[in-house]
Amino acid sequence: MAQHMAGKKIAITGPRKAAEMSKLVEKMGGTPVLRPAQGTVFLDDQELRSSLKSWVEQPPDWTILTTGIGLEAILDMSAEMGIGAQLESLLSRGSVAARGYKTVNALKKRGIIPDVRDDDGSSAGLIRSFAPYDMRGKDVILQLHGDAAPLLVSWLQEQGAAVRQVLPYRHVPPEEQDLAALLNDILEGQIDAVTFTSAPQIRFLAEYAASQGKKEAMLAALENQIIAAAVGKVTANGMLEEGIKRIVVPGEERMGSMMVELGRYFAGTEAVNGYGLA
Repeated sequence: MAQHMAGKKIAITGPRKAAEMSKLVEKMGGTPVLRPAQGTVFLDDQELRSSLKSWVEQPPDWTILTTGIGLEAILDMSAEMGIGAQLESLLSRGSVAARGYKTVNALKKRGIIPDVRDDDGSSAGLIRSFAPYDMRGKDVILQLHGDAAPLLVSWLQEQGAAVRQVLPYRHVPPEEQDLAALLNDILEGQIDAVTFTSAPQIRFLAEYAASQGKKEAMLAALENQIIAAAVGKVTANGMLEEGIKRIVVPGEERMGSMMVELGRYFAGTEAVNGYGLA
């Protein structure tokens, strides 16, 4: 593997697969710096059970699914509750929208083809694909992962839809000392790049930086000195919403692809924001 990261220090903020990502950085000649910006993600059993019970008892006009792992968690829990067959039947017969290829693949495994899917893996892309549909007065169940989707929720409400959100997982904030270390690395120029694998990681960091009165300084460092990388467009859009504008994003949403793209950036062979971002 080309040593495009030789001499570079790369902050890894995602707790999942941090070891694998570290090995990739090392293979490319860089030094990984573990800086978790997201705590443990756990299943919120009680709320999820209540949501699934309501889902089956009051079937929606539309079901919007945004993550494959979230859909799997929902179906596993519904099976445990004894309502799995009912829920799968509702998905098969009802109007379904899906965001992201993993969500589409999880549906296809069960013989379900979504009526609407995004055109680029983002919530904005999903909204564009809804253009032919009238959502006024529609009851919508929106499955999220562990974080809100304000853009999608706001759009649905503006269209006159009633939205019920189902969050099978909850993101827990990381330890404050971890965020402090990452923020210091950015402000002091101790790293050359920071990688993000989910929107909550950016949100937790941005909120902490703001609480310390250092968000503008952080954004300036990311604009002028340190490059930020996102695993995909959903994560990149979360970064844009927080004011991070200089972003490396792979064409394919994979952690390995993100590292390769970051290496290409350091080698000077790839433009920043080359995939239709801001």
